[in-house]
Amino acid sequence: MSDATTATGRMPRQIPYIIANEACERFSFYGMRNILTPFLVSSMLLYAPEAERAGIAKEVFHTFVIGVYFFPILGGWIADRILGKYRTIMYFSLLYCIGQGLLALFVDNRLGFYAGLFLIALGSGGIKPLVASFMGDQFDQSNKHLARLAFDAFYWIINFGSLFASLLMPIALKNHSPELAFGIPGILMFIATVFFWMGRKRYVHVPPAPANPHSFLNVAKTALFTRGDSNTGFIMAMIGFALAALALAFTAKLHFVPAVCLAIVSVIIFGGYGTSLQLDRARGKHPDEAVEGVRAVLRLLIVFGLITPFWSLFDQKASTWVLQADLMVKPEWFQSAQMQALNPALVMILIPFNNLVLYPLLKKFGFEPTAIRRMGFGIAFSGLAWVVAGLIQLQIDGGTPMSITWQVLPYALLTFAEVLVSATGLEFAYSQAPPSMKGVIMAFWYLSVTIGNLWVLLANASVKQEAVLSKITGTGLSEAAFLMFFFAGFALLASAAFGLYARHYKTQDNYRPAG
Repeated sequence: MSDATTATGRMPRQIPYIIANEACERFSFYGMRNILTPFLVSSMLLYAPEAERAGIAKEVFHTFVIGVYFFPILGGWIADRILGKYRTIMYFSLLYCIGQGLLALFVDNRLGFYAGLFLIALGSGGIKPLVASFMGDQFDQSNKHLARLAFDAFYWIINFGSLFASLLMPIALKNHSPELAFGIPGILMFIATVFFWMGRKRYVHVPPAPANPHSFLNVAKTALFTRGDSNTGFIMAMIGFALAALALAFTAKLHFVPAVCLAIVSVIIFGGYGTSLQLDRARGKHPDEAVEGVRAVLRLLIVFGLITPFWSLFDQKASTWVLQADLMVKPEWFQSAQMQALNPALVMILIPFNNLVLYPLLKKFGFEPTAIRRMGFGIAFSGLAWVVAGLIQLQIDGGTPMSITWQVLPYALLTFAEVLVSATGLEFAYSQAPPSMKGVIMAFWYLSVTIGNLWVLLANASVKQEAVLSKITGTGLSEAAFLMFFFAGFALLASAAFGLYARHYKTQDNYRPAG
């Protein structure tokens, strides 16, 4: 560990460098992301029939988001095992800058533009689990009570950057040029990298963990391959690998990204469940502490898995809700994508409101708003948001002119859900992760976003099948309204399952010792 120290009981002096980096990086990311769908529909996809452009744009958008939240696995592993968090963040940030530059340079070239999206997904995804966990490394047991404030500030600044990106970038795209609209985020990403570099001498640097014979994967391997009276766990793991191979075999039909994600999901679900069934067989060959660490991680992965429906709903505000806004009544100067500015603006209000008013009030009435409880209620509120969005869509489908101001209600509900799930989840994931797995566990947290977007792609692909379309037609609902109510039900069921599981979940305290 470096000579940088943490002042006892005080906010670490190096935190502002991380916060400033995050503010600029989030402006860069959301500035690019929030104009991606309208740019694709109006410019990049002109080769496609007009009726198909919105669907293709949604596929490109959610495939990109899947990549962004898939590459944290790579970044987390490199940081935890090879380079450490600081150097990994710096290297991936440089790739990120190059990707943003390619977008601005190739607005009229699909190959160059998509190469830029790939590098942004790689760079943004690679640093995504690390910046938050790197900030967590700056705290220890002496000042961990301040970590929640830092994580809330971290999330607040994310939305500060997102707010101005959502307001300004659609205007830049409409009134100026795509080159400028995509060039500004590139400049902000370069500034973000400089801010992070400036704090290099003050950071606490937790070194990468050496090869560990008692690592998560080694303990899991021992548990699965140690024979016993019943080998149900091993069989379950093999089923997972078989399903993964089947998903990859259908790459041409599913497309590469969804196929790979389905393969990974199959291995994680069935391999994790199989490991849990036979985990005690690893005792004796591995220390009890290592075995219990694996058990804790497996329990945590179930939490992450139950949160994936929330991400299915949340990320569609930049695709499905923008397309819905296109059909609503609004001033000529107002761009549909600008409605997304309401989300970060509300986050900036709700985070202090929750901490200063709502949570103390709930405690006063005897209800402890623990992290696990907040996340469960957040998933439910996201479902309610989509019920409202579906009701709005019914009015639009029926020919009733709907003012875009009606979208304020679902945005408010979804933002409240976001604060309960996402802002809470960052600190929760860090605190629950064993010391040697901080980067990887944060990567799994972000992988839940990938899986959430995977559900969107699979649902959209399903409604293109004639059999499914005929059943939707039989309900009297449009395809858009049907999907909105479908995702609402998906989230509400997940919320109920999350609540049942949370009752038996034992929280951990994995901040590093003081000193």
